[in-house]
Amino acid sequence: MFLKYFYDTISTEQDNSQKAGGEMSKTISIGNQGFEDIRTNDCFYIDKTLFIKEWWESKDIVTLITRPRRFGKTLNLNMMECFFSIQYKDRSDLFEDLSIWNDQKYHELQGTYPVISLSFANIKGRTFEETKRGILQILVKLFSIHSYIKDDKILNSEDWEFINSVNMDMPDDVASLTLMYLSDYLSRFYQKKVLIFLDEYDTPLQEAYIHGYWDELTGFLRSLLNASFKTNPYLERGLMTGITRISKESIFSDLNNLSIITTTSEKYSQQFGFTENEVFKALKSYHLSDKESLVKSWYDGFTFGSQKDIYNPWSITCFLKEKLLKPYWVHSSSNALISKLLQISNPETKMILEDILNGGCLKTEIDEEIIFDQLEKKRGAIWSLLLASGYLKVSDRSFDEKRGRFVYSLELTNKEVKLMFEDMIRDWFSEDSTPYNDFLKAFLCQDIDYMNDYMNQVAASTFSSFDTGKQASASSQPERFYHGFVLGLIVELSDTYKITSNRESGFGRYDVMLEPFDKSKNAYILEFKVHNPRTEDSLEDTVSKALLQINEKNYDAELIADGFSKEQICHFGFAFEGKHVLIG
Repeated sequence: MFLKYFYDTISTEQDNSQKAGGEMSKTISIGNQGFEDIRTNDCFYIDKTLFIKEWWESKDIVTLITRPRRFGKTLNLNMMECFFSIQYKDRSDLFEDLSIWNDQKYHELQGTYPVISLSFANIKGRTFEETKRGILQILVKLFSIHSYIKDDKILNSEDWEFINSVNMDMPDDVASLTLMYLSDYLSRFYQKKVLIFLDEYDTPLQEAYIHGYWDELTGFLRSLLNASFKTNPYLERGLMTGITRISKESIFSDLNNLSIITTTSEKYSQQFGFTENEVFKALKSYHLSDKESLVKSWYDGFTFGSQKDIYNPWSITCFLKEKLLKPYWVHSSSNALISKLLQISNPETKMILEDILNGGCLKTEIDEEIIFDQLEKKRGAIWSLLLASGYLKVSDRSFDEKRGRFVYSLELTNKEVKLMFEDMIRDWFSEDSTPYNDFLKAFLCQDIDYMNDYMNQVAASTFSSFDTGKQASASSQPERFYHGFVLGLIVELSDTYKITSNRESGFGRYDVMLEPFDKSKNAYILEFKVHNPRTEDSLEDTVSKALLQINEKNYDAELIADGFSKEQICHFGFAFEGKHVLIG
C-alpha cells in the first residue's frame, strides 16, 4: 500500500444557520447544468449573466472559448439559450433579478432568436464509426426538436427531399450540411437569422487521438464546422466551447472568421469559474468564512488573462454541499491522456515535472494551438495542454522583445491538482505486485537484498510503460524509468525529505539527493548508470563505477554544507542492463 494522505475535514453542523441576520442557504444542486431548472427551483447560482452582454456587444461572428472542464461552460451556454431562444420568449422571469436585467435594452432582446444548440460532451467513441454515429444521432435529433417547421408552408420539394434524407444512414456530404440547412429553414420560419451554440466541440477529438482515428474524424468535422459556421448565410452568430484550442490546420483551416478566446486571453476572464469575491461571499452565506484560507489553498490558483484568483466551480459547489476539503474536480473525469503523455515523455520533461512538484516554476513559451498528432513529438506541447486543462497556472508573464513572444511562468495550480499528479505517478507503478512503499522501507533501512528483488520486478513490468515504443533505445529505457522512479520518490517521501535530481554539488551533478528535514536522520545520494560492456565486465563493475563517481565528484559537499556528517550520508549505485538492475 502506498503512503496515505488524509483529507482535511470540517464539521457538518449547521447550528449557525439561523443566527440573527442569517438566511437559510439555497440548495446546491450538484451537477445540474440546466439554467432554467436552477433558476426555477431557486438553487445556488453565481450570476454570470454579464457574459451575455459581453459576448453580444463584442459583435464577433463566431467565438471559440476554451476553459478547463467543469468550469461552467455548459451552464453558460444553456443560459445563453434560455436568454436568446424564441422558445423562451415568455421566460423573462429567469433573468429579472440578475445583472443582465439592469440594462433595459436586453429586456427587448430576450427570447427573440431562433437557436440551434448541441453538445459533443458525450461523444466518446473508441472507433471512428462509433463516434460518427453519435454525432449523426445528435444531428437527426435536432431535426426532430425543430420538427414544427414541417407544418409551415415555407418548405419546397427540394427542402422536403433534404429533410427526408437526414437519418442515421445519410452520407457524409449530407451530414456536413445539416446545420446549415436547418439554419435556413429556421430563418425562413422566424424571418430571422439563427444563433448556433456548440458545447464541448473537442471531446470527440481527444478521444480520436487516444484511440487512433484522428485523421478520419478531423476530416468529417472540418466539413461540418465549415458549412455551419463559415459558409452559412443564415447564421447571425455562433459560439463554441471546449477545453483545448485545436490547431487551425487540423480542423479550423477554413474558419477565418473565428475569434478564439483561451485561458491567456483577457476577454470573458470573469465569466467562467468563480472569482475570489464570489467564493468568499458564498462561504459567508453558508457560514464557512473561517475556512477561507484552506479553501484558497485547495481550489484557488486558476488564471484567465490577467485575472488571478479564479476558483474551480465544481470543487467549490461540492465543498459548500459536503463541507469536506478533498479532491473533487480532479476526480470528476479521467486524466488518461495527461497520464499517458507524461509517462512516455522524455527525461527532460520528467525532470521539469519533478521540479514543479517540488514547488518549482517553469519559464517557457506557449503555443496554445494543440496539434494532437504532434503531442508526443513537439517540444513543450505537453505544457500547453496542461495549461489549457487547468493543471498548471500562469504565475507571471513577460514579453521577450528579441524573440517577439511572451514567456510564461507556469506552476502547479493548487493543492487539489498536486494530489492528482501524485496519484497519477503512483498508478505508474501499480502494475507491480510488490508494494512500492515496501521498497522505500527497505531503502531507508538499507536492505540491499530486498531493494534488488523489488527493483528487478518493477523494472521488468514498467520499462515498456516508460518508453514510447517507437525510437527508444535500450539505453534510453533506464533514463525514462529513472525519472519516473524519482517522481515516485518525490510523491512518497516529500513530507520528510527534500528530494532533488540533476543538481550541482562538489565537482559535478548528482543524479538524486534525499535530504531529510530532520537533520538527525540519514541523507542519501543515488547515482544511476547504464552498463557499458566495452569498459565493464559485469553489473557489479557498473555499480562500483557509480559509487566511485559519487566520491570522486564530492557529491556530499552540499549535504555537509547543510550540517550533515559523512557518517549520515548513504551512497547507492544503480546499474542497468536492459531490464536487469543491480543496486549496491
